[in-house]
Amino acid sequence: MESNVYLNWKFDWDKLYMEGVDRITGHIIVKERNDYFQPKHIEIDLTKTKQTIMNKINGHHSEYSVSFEYSLTPHYAPTENVSYDALFAPSHLNDTILVIEGKKIHVSKAFLSYQSEYFEALFSKNFKEGSLSEIEIKEVSYDDFGLLCSIFYPNPQFPNDRTAEKLLIMARRFLFPSVTAIVEYHLIHNSKLKKKKMKRLADEFGMPKLREKFIRQMSPLDNPRKFKRIRGDF
Repeated sequence: MESNVYLNWKFDWDKLYMEGVDRITGHIIVKERNDYFQPKHIEIDLTKTKQTIMNKINGHHSEYSVSFEYSLTPHYAPTENVSYDALFAPSHLNDTILVIEGKKIHVSKAFLSYQSEYFEALFSKNFKEGSLSEIEIKEVSYDDFGLLCSIFYPNPQFPNDRTAEKLLIMARRFLFPSVTAIVEYHLIHNSKLKKKKMKRLADEFGMPKLREKFIRQMSPLDNPRKFKRIRGDF
């Protein structure tokens, strides 16, 4: 009489994804203590952070004592290194200097003013900084400011789940609505972040399109109180 063995493994590697892993490969070897079947070698190739691997082993016994061993290798997404020093190098297009953590950043007043009300005000004649040849920006790191500017200046880089929240923080501080909109698009269409975190980001940083996405996905019949509360938040 045939009696099959059905096995499944559930993988959840959201934390690894947030650390830069975008794929996991390897294998699982399944063994039966009484040698009721030959060791089974199962190849693993995970590209989704939540994934189930299922396998069937044919057999002819009513009971099995099964064990398994595994070997898994994380693969990190290749990062496109942006040279912030090159990004902020002197150019005939730049006409002022920002100083962050002692480093000089060459920028265009007109370009930053067009993107940001913060810099529009900073460079205006109503502020003493507007007449200075070098303007110090305090309480921000060079790398964080470089990350912010790399989204739009001069060769745009795309946000990802690991940079999204930092970009939103920087965009809010320096009043870059275009950066917030770019991150919002990523969260709506490409993100693998958990819904709870995306809802928090939508509320905290004022992203109505992202909030509307969750409302459309929610059925009022499933949880009318929760649905009513979210609708009332607008």
